[in-house]
Amino acid sequence: MTVLERFFTADDLWEFSHRPENEGKRFELNEGILVEMSPAGGKHGGIAGGLFGHIWIFVGEHDLGYVTAAETGFILFKNPDGRDIVRAPDVGFIKADRLPNGLPDGFIPLAPDLAVEVVSPTDEAEEVQAKVNQYLKYGTRLVWVGYPKSKTFMVHTVDGAHSIDIDGTLDGGDVLPGLKIPVRELFRRV
Repeated sequence: MTVLERFFTADDLWEFSHRPENEGKRFELNEGILVEMSPAGGKHGGIAGGLFGHIWIFVGEHDLGYVTAAETGFILFKNPDGRDIVRAPDVGFIKADRLPNGLPDGFIPLAPDLAVEVVSPTDEAEEVQAKVNQYLKYGTRLVWVGYPKSKTFMVHTVDGAHSIDIDGTLDGGDVLPGLKIPVRELFRRV
């Protein structure tokens, strides 16, 4: 007996995720495989919300582009074989000149310049690393991964990665020059 696997495209994901029976659910695509994302917990949401706020204010003050919140789908890769990759970072940033017509109604058809992921207690290390690798492979220039338990962040670029502890500062680098977010500030209320 042959078992046929079905791979989803980004268009399939858009249609599937907007069905009434899927209302309120979050999905991503990992090389065409549908991945349901569980709702975030309080700490996760607080940290992601703090990051969103800092980035939103900075980007708005300097008119740099677009900031997205969780559940915003980015098409990292459209595969001719239908094994598309769609990820939804907790926070995303896209430079204005990369979306000259503004944000689309559907998924954003490119990788964000900055992707932020906050690790949940149920996230597996391999899956988190796979997301980071996909972001960097398909054009994201800076990835911040927050770890609530250790109160640290890993900062990833194509040139490598380094850790920042509670006493350190997240730096926007050449993606968001001048943006500085004290890590302690992000964990202060969670």
